[in-house]
Amino acid sequence: MSSNSNRRVGAVRPSHLMFTAGIGSLVDLPNFSVLVKGLDSWSYSGITEYDIDEPRLRAAVNRSLQRYGRGQIEQLRAAPWLEGGDMDPKGWAAQGVGVPVTPFPQWLRCTACNVLAAVDSGEFAFINSNPRTPHEAKFVHDCKKGKPLAVAARFTLVCTAGHLDEFPYTSYVHHGQTCVKTPRPKLRMKDHGGNQAANVTIECVACGTKRNIREAMGERGRRNLPFCRGRHPHLSTFEKNGCTEGAVLMVAGASNQWFPLTLSALALPKGQGGDIDKLLDDHWPELQGIESRENYVLLAGIPSFNYLKEFDAETLVAAIAARKAGANGPAPSAPDVQADLFGPEWDALSGPIPQPSDDFALRQVPVPAPLGELFSDVRQVERLREARALIGFTRLDAPDPESPEIATRVDLARSAQSWVPASEVRGEGIFLRVRDDLMAEWVTRLEKSPQMEAHREAFGRFRTNRKSDRKTSDFDPLHGWPGARYVALHTLSHLLIRTIALECGYNSASLAERIYAGDEGNPRTGILIYTAVPDSEGTLGGLVSLAEEREFDRIVRRALADASHCSADPLCSERLPHDPADFLHGAACHVCLFVSETTCERGNRFLDRRFIVPLAGDKDQVLTPVGLLP
Repeated sequence: MSSNSNRRVGAVRPSHLMFTAGIGSLVDLPNFSVLVKGLDSWSYSGITEYDIDEPRLRAAVNRSLQRYGRGQIEQLRAAPWLEGGDMDPKGWAAQGVGVPVTPFPQWLRCTACNVLAAVDSGEFAFINSNPRTPHEAKFVHDCKKGKPLAVAARFTLVCTAGHLDEFPYTSYVHHGQTCVKTPRPKLRMKDHGGNQAANVTIECVACGTKRNIREAMGERGRRNLPFCRGRHPHLSTFEKNGCTEGAVLMVAGASNQWFPLTLSALALPKGQGGDIDKLLDDHWPELQGIESRENYVLLAGIPSFNYLKEFDAETLVAAIAARKAGANGPAPSAPDVQADLFGPEWDALSGPIPQPSDDFALRQVPVPAPLGELFSDVRQVERLREARALIGFTRLDAPDPESPEIATRVDLARSAQSWVPASEVRGEGIFLRVRDDLMAEWVTRLEKSPQMEAHREAFGRFRTNRKSDRKTSDFDPLHGWPGARYVALHTLSHLLIRTIALECGYNSASLAERIYAGDEGNPRTGILIYTAVPDSEGTLGGLVSLAEEREFDRIVRRALADASHCSADPLCSERLPHDPADFLHGAACHVCLFVSETTCERGNRFLDRRFIVPLAGDKDQVLTPVGLLP
């Protein structure tokens, strides 16, 4: 809703606020764009059910925020929404329930006379008279009959510290000076079109001075821009001491204007980590002293602590020790925190089949006899729930698991908050476990191979090239290298996702992956492919049905056959990163392996078909047993 009128101006899905356009980002509406405001402005008046109960994710958010020196949160909250609001929009709007937004950029241009002015200049009128048609909200200019539409002037200033500001049109057109005729001159913006980047002229009506926006573009253009003022419009704040970063001209809505920092966790059955985390959250002061099985037995014998008998002693002692180590040790990075969430999920997916619940249900299915050489376990995840939390965002520099130090995180609120926005999706999936002995033998054989060394060296060059001069502490170019195990599992996952998308009825963007690769000390060999859509489409059963014995055998064989050729071959099949190249994939491209960004957990990196099927007749470097090769 608009902060000016307290009226609805549009609607988005909860997941949209997590990954596409959350706090601090711009949302394009039919007639103008708005900026999502910070948590200080969110209202839950009249709403009673907004808590997303996922203790593991809440604990992970706190561990991640520790890295940024922020306080602890107590809640994961869904976006404010009031049932029945769409049926009674006048009453809904009066309560002010919804995600608050403000027009941004706040400089508008009349589509008829090209007048350029700020929203608060009095030049434009805001029309949002029908609460049942929020998409018709618009700004108009009373310059001629019919009041033509006024649209956002699309240029903004952004810096790598996460600041966002209006473009200084008045100062820019006068080359940093003031107009000699009037302190607040009327401006005009004329778009000349063409395909040579921006070709827009700003003109001062009072003194006649003109200047093209192209003079502010590129490296040379930055010298014509002022220093960043340190503005956070979603918080309505400016940095007290300004900002030392140089401002960059950017078109509003550019893809690198906002990148989310998110964490996600699967809801686990009782006894698989979820309940223990909640137990420690609720009773930490009295349980933090348990350091051994003897302590546990002594405390569980007290009547007021009988609830401890529901939990395994060794598991509880280990969980308490891990939480203490996290509190006293160095603050982990967000990617490390996400990786820590995978451990309990692996235990739940690969361990004994638990009793089904509304959030988690597993069913063992037979592994087709020929595929037993590759997979030791195939399970249908008939029900699952994934909770996702937004913990911040960055601008210009994307948060990267391989280089977490390059991006500056921006807070979601001015003051300390006891909650962060979150969403949840329900769906289904297939869990696959590759044979441990097969993977161990392959890793031993390929770890030091020239092909894997090329990938490892490219990873080091990638990290070094992205480091930038903002990184001043010790730098390890191979920090975060996922290892050969991950490359093989990730490639296999993409091959299966592309094939499954053709069979299950879901488009590939509706699927997601979780790769359980572990490390040398805790090796894992699992893949979870699941639906990740925020509505009932994710539970239709089309994905689970493909894990049945006959269907799964056909899916895997088709995926392996498709992997053996690509229409971009031989260019694709021969691709391998060599110095000075720093791309993070080998024999992989949009034709054969790449999937949508919402599907892949690593941005289509660490992929190479040559490790799954022989591309040059060399069967010694592939993971797939010879009997399954096409």
